[in-house]
Amino acid sequence: MDKVRTALVIGGGIAGPVTALALRGAGIEATVFESHPAAAADGVGAMLSLAPNGIDALRAVGADAAVEAVGQPVPGVVMADGGGNRLAEFHGFPGLPATRAMARADLFRALSDHASAAGIQFIYGKRFVTAHQTPDAVTATFADGGTATADILIGADGIRSTVRTLIDPHAPGPEYGGVLSFGGYATGSGVEAEPGSMYFAFGRTFIGHWALPDGRIAWFAGLPSAEPRTSAEVARVPAAQWLDTLRELYAGHTPGRSLLAHTAPDDLIAVGPMERMPSVPHWHRGRMVLVGDAAHAPSSSSGQGASLAAESAVELARCLRDLPTPEAAFAAYEALRRPRVEMIGDDAAAKNKAKAGHAGGKPAFPTPERMFAPVHRHHIEWDEPVKD
Repeated sequence: MDKVRTALVIGGGIAGPVTALALRGAGIEATVFESHPAAAADGVGAMLSLAPNGIDALRAVGADAAVEAVGQPVPGVVMADGGGNRLAEFHGFPGLPATRAMARADLFRALSDHASAAGIQFIYGKRFVTAHQTPDAVTATFADGGTATADILIGADGIRSTVRTLIDPHAPGPEYGGVLSFGGYATGSGVEAEPGSMYFAFGRTFIGHWALPDGRIAWFAGLPSAEPRTSAEVARVPAAQWLDTLRELYAGHTPGRSLLAHTAPDDLIAVGPMERMPSVPHWHRGRMVLVGDAAHAPSSSSGQGASLAAESAVELARCLRDLPTPEAAFAAYEALRRPRVEMIGDDAAAKNKAKAGHAGGKPAFPTPERMFAPVHRHHIEWDEPVKD
């Protein structure tokens, strides 16, 4: 296998544009193929956060300012119980960028716009079906019958990745965490929230919230459910019915009771099942490799999905830049990333158990330094050569 010069990136969500930008910086020309007919999954999903480590990774490809412009800074974290008692506080690490909260669609748009302005080509309406490898190249085939060929193919196609099943037909699929996720906007709730802080309140179940600049409170919550439901099934239930169910669950919860009481059905976001990827045995095969949620979706409980996707995109590009063959680059990339993403994913799985009411007792909170430092302080030195 010769050194990589061209790449096909399947998926235009978060990992796709960042991967293409990082590859451009590594001297590799990448084209992004997205199944949606227009700019990356516009309007899909609810809210998310981009942590300091994610913003740091985006800085390596010049996309940090574009993303910070659409996000609200929330460097602080307040942990509480369901009675409103504060258990721990954290106000961010000096010298690190603030965590940013934003709509998922805004992050998609900011990344795709920035990558397009940098010269990355996006081709929309291209649903990836399969790929054929030769010793020298890989050819992707799309649902419309079209094809594209390059030196490598990168699966940035999310938690239900088609590329993952081609790399390993026996690869696991997403794992349900026992919780259905909801979000919303409360108006006039009387819930106090200091600007710049994210609040996490555990009780019989969990709710998080933060203050928006317009005075509303954005919140996200979990509904324990032994029965997994698809996002489409959740969406078919009327919002007013979901609100009734959530209000009953959070009847004795502070601040959940007030937030839900002051959320209108039109302001409810029914996200769907909380899922994660269990350990994926094979991240690459031949000239194909996975990045982002396709390889290591940690579930939203981690607050790290988007940030880990950005990190992996940058590390993959570094390995392809510095190592002589795709095989060597992919192996080095997996060795660099697997321990970190699986540690964070396992931690998120434990949080899901707490949200589903299976943790047993009140959760234990380590000091903020111990909780956040290994994750938030992670830094990728772009200019440092990767060694085989």
